[in-house]
Amino acid sequence: MDNFKHYSVMLNEAVDALQCKNGKIYVDCTLGGGGHSELILKRIQPDGKLISFDIDDEAIEHSKERLKSYNNLTIIKSSYVNIKSELKKLNIDRITGGVILDLGASYHQLTKPERGFSFLKDAPLDMRFDTKADFTAYDVINGYKEDDLVRIFSEYGEERFSKRIAKKIVEVRKLSPIRTTKELADIIINCTPSVKSHIHPATRVFQAVRIEVNGELENIKSVLNDIIDVLDAGAYISVISFHSLEDRIVKQIFKHESSKCRCNNMICTCTPPKIELVNKKPITASEAELSENPPSRSAKLRVVKCINIC
Repeated sequence: MDNFKHYSVMLNEAVDALQCKNGKIYVDCTLGGGGHSELILKRIQPDGKLISFDIDDEAIEHSKERLKSYNNLTIIKSSYVNIKSELKKLNIDRITGGVILDLGASYHQLTKPERGFSFLKDAPLDMRFDTKADFTAYDVINGYKEDDLVRIFSEYGEERFSKRIAKKIVEVRKLSPIRTTKELADIIINCTPSVKSHIHPATRVFQAVRIEVNGELENIKSVLNDIIDVLDAGAYISVISFHSLEDRIVKQIFKHESSKCRCNNMICTCTPPKIELVNKKPITASEAELSENPPSRSAKLRVVKCINIC
């Protein structure tokens, strides 16, 4: 029985932004539960083409079943950072329609105990999106130097008690390796002061470790630059981010690539910008969606249109 659960955040808004047209090529960089892909497929019939990427075997298995009636879909088991090389294998030079990128981890990933993303259920320290990857949260927590733990907790989790937590982790692991999510969460709870907050004390550290394990922020920079390189004029990029670190990267890249001058020279030598901003301020979820799926509250949608190709 398929029990894969994933809510497609800002489903209509994100797909509407692509201005889907029959006959064009589209890419869903983050297939997940298949919600965005399915809506794109419905709108590009009968001759449009969709290529969807994911590295999660369970997501791919679920979405293959969900989307089995569409014959103009290609699902690729690969990270979206390989978009250029994978499209080349398909003899695709340009994405003529648009790209959607949903940067959030799926509900299924975050809540399935054995995946090790959650501090609410005890499980091995894992946190891999790609379950066949070698590098896990265990390697970060038990292998990183104290200074490196402080850095990732501070930069990726914006955790104000980073030094205290990192020091305690190093002390504990000297006696015995830290193997489970509960062990790590308990260490964080016991070494930080009790403060009134609506979020669990371990939230920021778990976010930081997940980002480090999966190289999330560097991957966002890489894929956005690659997408801009292979977009055809008139094609769109629709990106949904879920925390400030992601959104900041998306905003900065879109702002830079849409600026008339990007060289900072006394006399500008820049070529015309490749993209233009469709929305200067991010789009957020509707009240109706928030009542149905409260986690959508943190989501931000940014959209750009390709106006020049090199």
